Amino acid sequence: MDYGSYVRRRFLIGLSLFLALLAVFMASLSLGPYKIPLGDVVRVLFTGGSGNERLVVLDIRLPRIVAGILVGASMGVAGAVLQGYLRNPLATPFTMGVSNGAMFGASLAIILGAGYTLNSGQIFLSNPYAVVLFAFLGAISATLVILILARLRSLSPEAIVLAGVAMSSLFIALTALVQYFANELQLSAMVYWSFGNLARATWGENTIMAVSFTLVFAYFFLKRWDLNASTLGDEIARSVGVNIERERLIGTFLSAFITSVTVAFVGVIGFIGLIAPHSMRLIAGGDYRFLIPLSALAGALLLVSADTVARLIVSPMNLPVGVITSFLGAPTFIYLLVRMEGRR
Repeated sequence: MDYGSYVRRRFLIGLSLFLALLAVFMASLSLGPYKIPLGDVVRVLFTGGSGNERLVVLDIRLPRIVAGILVGASMGVAGAVLQGYLRNPLATPFTMGVSNGAMFGASLAIILGAGYTLNSGQIFLSNPYAVVLFAFLGAISATLVILILARLRSLSPEAIVLAGVAMSSLFIALTALVQYFANELQLSAMVYWSFGNLARATWGENTIMAVSFTLVFAYFFLKRWDLNASTLGDEIARSVGVNIERERLIGTFLSAFITSVTVAFVGVIGFIGLIAPHSMRLIAGGDYRFLIPLSALAGALLLVSADTVARLIVSPMNLPVGVITSFLGAPTFIYLLVRMEGRR
């Protein structure tokens, strides 16, 4: 295959993903307990519309779908970068302790009095930004501990992954300890927060996630050649001028950062960072010039599709989207684990 065909094939894959995402985007705006014909959705998007249709499309569904695109793209890129720098197909923000750190932070905020109310049998956080702040600090602290250890002890990529597993176990234990001392309403609020739910996102939160994703994505795209070199081994990367230790630390931190921002706002949504990059590697190969944008598109498509299914499967109730992604991710994780063992 000549170089022009090589590039053209990956461009067509990206275009197909974009068109599929656009189709799911429109379907998600249309479908739900209150079904709106596609023609009316288009009219509301371009002319504003009025009444119930405007409320449902612009104020309820659109912020949720945009959040799905941003969260899915962030996790897809973060997973692809971590797997490259750590040279481990199972390395994702979810397995590096970020999600469990966020859960501990949110639980701590709730038991310290962040506030919650019970209304019509449902739990509502009355001070959500305190929970968001504690969740972000918990998520990013897991990565900071790992990076400090990696810097001081010159940990190998394999040791960094194992340190992430250890941090996950630590935060699970700390969360269980906090929950043990919580009362019934506090425990309900903690469980409610732990469910990944894109409906929590507002336009202000989407703006923060969009800015974070754009800056980090731009940095990783500029470093795409360094990522390609890192997958060949540290010695080869150094021989072509890559400061692999520094880039690995920066890449791990930025991957954890964009994941921490998204998890803090929408709760725990696992496995997107595992499924999206690996599906793109199977289809388009491991060239990071294409893998980074393709993983972003695949992550966005997966999460918006999963959230649409979550809204429809037990309609008019909303199933947490984290449940759907876990059903998809668990078999993928097992498959990759078996495949890795089979190569030994």
